[in-house]
Amino acid sequence: MCLAVPGKILEIFGDDPLTKTGKVSFGGVVKTVSLAYVPDAEIGDYVVVHVGFALSKIDEEAAKQTLSDLQQIANLS
Repeated sequence: MCLAVPGKILEIFGDDPLTKTGKVSFGGVVKTVSLAYVPDAEIGDYVVVHVGFALSKIDEEAAKQTLSDLQQIANLS
């Protein structure tokens, strides 16, 4: 099973759309991800990330709900 997780873009690096990266926060855990597939993404946007690549933008409400759901699942163990 594959899992893509929403995160909030905190910083963006680079101007070339193919090599643009960003620091993305996943509920406090910050990772650097490729933004090549979402060239219109901006700081503050939420993106869905899979294996280090932001695949699409997502609205803030949906992102926060998904992060909350994942936290509840983690608390079941």
